[in-house]
Amino acid sequence: MDLSALADFNLVATHGGFGRASRAAQRPKATLSRKVAELEAQLGVRLIDRGSRTLRLTPEGRALHDRTQGPLAEIGEAEQAVASGASEPRGTLRISAPIVLAHVLLPRVASDFVQTYPHVALEIVAEDRKVDPVADNYDLVIRINPDPDERLVGKRILEDERVLVASPNLPNAFLKDPKAAAVPIAAVGHIATSADALWHIRTDQGLRVLSPQVRLRFSSFLMVQDAVLASAGVALMPKMLAAQDIAAGRLVVWGVDDGPKVEIWALQNSRRLSSSKIRAFLEVLTSLK
Repeated sequence: MDLSALADFNLVATHGGFGRASRAAQRPKATLSRKVAELEAQLGVRLIDRGSRTLRLTPEGRALHDRTQGPLAEIGEAEQAVASGASEPRGTLRISAPIVLAHVLLPRVASDFVQTYPHVALEIVAEDRKVDPVADNYDLVIRINPDPDERLVGKRILEDERVLVASPNLPNAFLKDPKAAAVPIAAVGHIATSADALWHIRTDQGLRVLSPQVRLRFSSFLMVQDAVLASAGVALMPKMLAAQDIAAGRLVVWGVDDGPKVEIWALQNSRRLSSSKIRAFLEVLTSLK
C-alpha cells in the first residue's frame, strides 16, 4: 500500500472534502483526488462515494480511516521528533472535556502544560455530549462515570462528590423539620437528572431525605450554580465547582450526596499507542489535582 496515498486519503476524510483538505495542506485539489483514486485502484475498492454532494465515505473507506489515521499520525510525530533531534512532545493535542471540568480545572492545567511543552498546540473543547474520539478526531476524551467501551482505554484521574448547597439566605430545611421523613424543598436541577427523584443526603444529624420540588432546570451546572447563588433554591452540585463559593461564604453546604463518588476518567483510542504528548498532559493533570 502506498503510504503517501493513504495519508492523502486520511487528510481528505479528516477535513470532510477535497477542497478543505487542499486548503489545509496547501496542495492542489487535483493531486489529492488523483492520489485517492490511485489508492482505490490499489485496494480494488471504492473509498469515497463521489455521487453525494458532500463527502461521504463508503463502509470500506470509514473502516480504513478509523484503523489508520491514528498510526499515521504517530508515524508523523515520530518523523518530526527524529528530524529535529528532539525527544519532547510535539504536534497538536485535541481534548474533549465536560463543561464544568473544562472551566474549573483545565485552564490551570492547560496553562502549565503549554509552558512546559511549547512545541505542542493544545486544543480543549468543552462539551457535555458523548463524543466519538475516532470519528471526532480527539486524542483524549475526559468523561464522568464512563460506561465500559472496548474502543477506549485510560485511567481514573480524579474523584469528586456532589454536595447539597444553598444560599446563606435560605433557611436550612433539615433544621426546620429534623424529624420529617421526606422534606419538601424548592430546588434547582440539571436536565440530565430525574426531576422527581428523592435526594439522600448525609448531614451532621445523620442520613436525611429531601423531596426536591424542581421547577427550574438547566443544561449546565454553571447555570445551576448562578441560580443557587441568586437564592432560587438548593441544588446538588459537583464539589469542585462549588468549592470557591463555599470557601467565600456565598454558598453553604447542607450535606453530601449519599451515593457513590463521581469518577473522572481520561480515555483514548485503544487502537493507538499512547503518544508522548498524551502522557505528558496526563502527568501535568494528575500533578495538579
